[in-house]
Amino acid sequence: MEYRQLGRTDLKVSAICLGTMTWGQQNTESEGHAQMDYAIAEGINFFDTSEMYAVPPKPETQGSTEKIIGSWFKARGNRDKVILATKVAGRSPMTWLRDGGEGTEQTAAQIKEAVDKSLKRLQTDYIDLYQLHWPDRPINLFGGLGYKHIEGKTHPIEEILEALQAVVKAGKVRHIGLSNETPWGTMKFLHHAETKGLPRVQSIQNAYNLLNRTFELGGSEIAHRDQVGLLAYSPLAQGYLSGKYQNGALPEGSRKQLFNRLQRYESPQTDRAIESYLAIARKHGLDPSQMANQFATTRPFVTSNIIGATTMAQLKLAVTSTQVKWTEELEKDIEAAHLAQPNPAP
Repeated sequence: MEYRQLGRTDLKVSAICLGTMTWGQQNTESEGHAQMDYAIAEGINFFDTSEMYAVPPKPETQGSTEKIIGSWFKARGNRDKVILATKVAGRSPMTWLRDGGEGTEQTAAQIKEAVDKSLKRLQTDYIDLYQLHWPDRPINLFGGLGYKHIEGKTHPIEEILEALQAVVKAGKVRHIGLSNETPWGTMKFLHHAETKGLPRVQSIQNAYNLLNRTFELGGSEIAHRDQVGLLAYSPLAQGYLSGKYQNGALPEGSRKQLFNRLQRYESPQTDRAIESYLAIARKHGLDPSQMANQFATTRPFVTSNIIGATTMAQLKLAVTSTQVKWTEELEKDIEAAHLAQPNPAP
């Protein structure tokens, strides 16, 4: 397993990060434990979760994923073997995350409450990387290319950083990061940190895959010049790049079959793009999901590729994707397909 530096910290994280969002809804506690056992055995030292998980979010399962990780820490006694990342929700109408019953916002009080609850569920006294799950300000997050201005309430980035500074100083959080953030937002966080002596963001967790390479348009330069590397999530485009949904297929137990939430990957242009990548995998004798995972892992601005699985077979396929030899011919074919149909599912 390759290890890469997390931002400007002294932490080295595995190039593959274990995603956990299905635990507590699609996966049981014992299945989550088995996945973590396998990941550790394979050299993965980086786990990612969130206060909001399991996904899709609902009151009945909120916090269940962190609880599964916490029970594993208690049973195995190996908290020191894991670099643990979790997240605090951005602004939303979800009223079940806070004791006061209000919607989520990134205020000092809410961030402190969220950190304390995560620590309790995770059965640990510190979080290695604490991420803002999505911005406090209203932005068009999913499904669109380009910026669309949306008026709405927000807390200043400086105040959010001050709230994060408080939990860092308290020893509850070691480092901070962003998620689902824009280049503008990332640079604002860096500006306030550098000019006001506030904590510096060390990473950004955004969607990145063969169907959505929008991070390259602005984020990649920040990753290189300011060492805010990408933690790439959804490398398989929620399973579509494995080919399992092609020709109208609806596998039993799949996320689409269970939740019917994946419409962003269903359009004529997306279908054409997926077919082209499946054809490239066949040409090179590769499993399409392994090819898609290794694409994300090998990008120079990616710190870690967050893989996720509901079965051990899927997990092993994802972890061993690092064995795929990435050739110049394969890169050339991927780029040709991207130029023919760029970012069909942002």
